[in-house]
Amino acid sequence: MDFPETYELVFQAPAVADDVVVVHRTERAGAGGCPVYQDETGIVRAEISDQGEVRMLASGAHQAHPFPVVARERAA
Repeated sequence: MDFPETYELVFQAPAVADDVVVVHRTERAGAGGCPVYQDETGIVRAEISDQGEVRMLASGAHQAHPFPVVARERAA
């Protein structure tokens, strides 16, 4: 299966502008067998399926993502 190198994760919060974070594919795979993507800081990490489903991964204690997240492929 061919996965994109880069996605934009869009954090959709009500009543404020969406936050967008660019993530890049890593060599790791998540529990679902799909690639793990992370931002340049390594703080924002997510497993993204070939259907664009996003499962956020905690990179530290007490980290939670309360808002829906959408992944959109980023053009090279």
